[in-house]
Amino acid sequence: SKHSVNLDNRTANVAVRPVELEMGFQFELHVTVSGKKINVSEIPELPIPKDWMRDKLELNFYKTEQGGGGEIENVTYNKETGTAVITFLKPG
Repeated sequence: SKHSVNLDNRTANVAVRPVELEMGFQFELHVTVSGKKINVSEIPELPIPKDWMRDKLELNFYKTEQGGGGEIENVTYNKETGTAVITFLKPG
């Protein structure tokens, strides 16, 4: 657990310690389904970048065990309005 690191002719002693990760966020979405597209509203504002939220939405709606889903063509997320449009490759 202890190491010595040489940097610029100096030695630094370091120790390894566990890092606690924050728990994920859980939230409720309101969805309107229409053919290939799903309109998602009331997405809560979370302290994460827009691209992370887009990825989370894509993963959530890609999962078929949740009663639907499939391959995603596009995710358009608007952080300011708390809405998103999920477009699937195939209607279903």
